[in-house]
Amino acid sequence: MLRHVIAPVRCYTKAAHDVLRHKRLNSDAKILLLHVQGLREEDVDQALSEHARDVGITGASFKAAKKLLVMHGFVHDIKESVQRGRWVTVQVYSNVPLTREDVARLRAEATASPGVPIPTVGQPGDRAVGGLLPVDEEQGKNLPHPPREAEAEAEAEAEAVVEVDGGEPEPEVVEGERVLLSLRHDRRELHLGVREARGLAEVAAEWLRRGVSAADLRRALVSGLPEGGVRSAVGFLRHRLVHKLPEAAPRAEPRPPEPVAELVVCAGPGDEHVFRSVRGETHCGPCGREEMRAVWAAWKEEAATLPEPPPWRERFAALREAPVSTA
Repeated sequence: MLRHVIAPVRCYTKAAHDVLRHKRLNSDAKILLLHVQGLREEDVDQALSEHARDVGITGASFKAAKKLLVMHGFVHDIKESVQRGRWVTVQVYSNVPLTREDVARLRAEATASPGVPIPTVGQPGDRAVGGLLPVDEEQGKNLPHPPREAEAEAEAEAEAVVEVDGGEPEPEVVEGERVLLSLRHDRRELHLGVREARGLAEVAAEWLRRGVSAADLRRALVSGLPEGGVRSAVGFLRHRLVHKLPEAAPRAEPRPPEPVAELVVCAGPGDEHVFRSVRGETHCGPCGREEMRAVWAAWKEEAATLPEPPPWRERFAALREAPVSTA
């Protein structure tokens, strides 16, 4: 592929690779998020649907894009009470995933009175809302050819294979390692390297052996994180994998084999043949059906020789004239 890129010098939006290369956001969600990010301050006081209409995203496409943005923490709808019992919906946009606690902290800072400064606790440090990087880490050189992060991640995942005793890896171990490596897409603070994921793959595989699906395992690892954040992803995940390991499902006792019926000689006509008698039958299936047909034909011939019964009126009259027994 031949690529010719000219970096703009003005009127551009700085887009993060985590947004452009997000595997779970579709193109409409990415375009809408970048469009809102590049708006001026006086143009942001509109509903998200209005901004979507400006870039041609309407109807079902807008609903799907907003659902993805809300699901992954880029858009939050907050209902707030105003005067006289009314409620208003405030939409919060971000170019990094935010939790409910992060959004509440941002709203508190935004609505704080300008005359009352927010008290400072401890030493001044870097801002940690939503996993944002410090200022000195963001001020980097805008290279014309950025590093191929997606290809590097793909190679790392391809190398993430755990060998067991020099043989083929177990499917549960491989799947558990893939789940651990994919956690960085949900929460950046749970980013693991390949070697770190390999060290925890065996414990994660035990979850899968006990009947837990890969989606449930991922949900158990990313939900309910500490409010102050995770300091060590390896230590936190190892502790959660060990202490929240579900109980093994009880093994079902094998049923005793059912007894096999013995072979008996069929009493029907024709050549001698055998069959398995389950309930003491003396004829096999075909011979038994032929015997029943013969019995039914005999009953039919006997019924044809019997006289016709009297009409029902005569039978009722006979019953009325019959003497009543007093015994």
